[in-house]
Amino acid sequence: MDFLSLDAPTLLTAAAILGLLVLSAFFSGSETALTASSRGKLRAQADKGSRGAESALHVTEDSERMIGALLLGNNVVNILSASLATALLTRLFGDSGVAVATLVMTLLVLIFGEVLPKTLAISRPEAFATRVAPIIRGMIVVFSPVVAVVRVLVRGLLRVVGVRIDPNAHMLAIRDEIAGAIALGHSQGAVEKEDRDRLLGALDLSERTVEEIMRHRSQIEMIDADKQPAEIIAQVLASPHTRIPLYREDQENILGVIHSKDLLREVSRLMTKGDTTALAGLDILKVAMKPYFVPETTPLDEQMRQFLKRRTHFALVVDEYGALRGLITLEDIIEEIVGEINDEFDIAQEVTLKRADTGDYLVEGSMTIRDLNRMMDWQLPDDEANTVAGLVIHEAQMIPNEGQAFSFHGFRFEVMTRRENRIMKLKVRPL
Repeated sequence: MDFLSLDAPTLLTAAAILGLLVLSAFFSGSETALTASSRGKLRAQADKGSRGAESALHVTEDSERMIGALLLGNNVVNILSASLATALLTRLFGDSGVAVATLVMTLLVLIFGEVLPKTLAISRPEAFATRVAPIIRGMIVVFSPVVAVVRVLVRGLLRVVGVRIDPNAHMLAIRDEIAGAIALGHSQGAVEKEDRDRLLGALDLSERTVEEIMRHRSQIEMIDADKQPAEIIAQVLASPHTRIPLYREDQENILGVIHSKDLLREVSRLMTKGDTTALAGLDILKVAMKPYFVPETTPLDEQMRQFLKRRTHFALVVDEYGALRGLITLEDIIEEIVGEINDEFDIAQEVTLKRADTGDYLVEGSMTIRDLNRMMDWQLPDDEANTVAGLVIHEAQMIPNEGQAFSFHGFRFEVMTRRENRIMKLKVRPL
């Protein structure tokens, strides 16, 4: 085998290969760091004045353009280094230099151009990203013409096979990313269940509607406007609620909403006259507030904003035909975040979930699927029904009788108590 002396061209070629390997490591590590870094952490650093974090945010804003530039640079230096190594080793080893160059460059690129820089970058992605982002930002500007052509070609090929790129997909995925991070933190023990439920509850407000959490009309306490003033006052004083709807003849005919403080102010005004019979002249409609109606399809976050804007905590819910469906309060929405809120005037509610000796869970039919899932960490679907009873009726396609049992979604449901057409209590067991 005829070896050549290490002349200047040979040394320059070897140095060029070494430099190209360094550039390959830089491109590989930069790609990993910029794609793995958290935009939330980068934003926090940028708000503290980090220019590198600001550059990293700018670079990752258009991920397709960034990856195109990095892959272009990485492939250019890898192909060039492999070509130079082939030429060099062919001079040194003759015809067998091609095989030697393939083996040597594969090992060098794999170890020093890919695995090592990527491992280093993934261990501290934000720190790595803030250092390389300014350089990558300039490189993207230089490579932008070539990247633009490649992008057009790629999107054209994807359209041929029926794939279209949604420019808003990244923004829409942020919510799922946050929810996934919270769930992952809980599974790893970093986030407590109560904290997870509050965070996910706040995150889900925009995805849920008034209909899902409203108090059904059958559970609403109302006042008949034709009652005697003394009866109305007694009912308001006995009620645990401060706001009560007022109707006449038909409960669909809502005239207003009585606030206990407004009623007491009017009673106090009448009593100051010193005539105990003055209460007989109480005009309940004069005291009532104008009713506030909202559609049942209103998202919870929008309804909360409306409550705060209107400075009211109480709304009556109607369907598309204007028929009364129920009522919702600001407290109901807040409870979706922080859990049940009870005060000294709330009536003690029967426990809606009990564990039987057989291992089954006794569940009230009116319990919402969301509350059951949050309490037990189950995954029952709530797309078609809001309550456990509604889910059983939907899946069974009938109103089941007492004793009937069904199995779906990985659970067994047995109807324990039925009153008229309402399922009052069920027995639930995971299969």
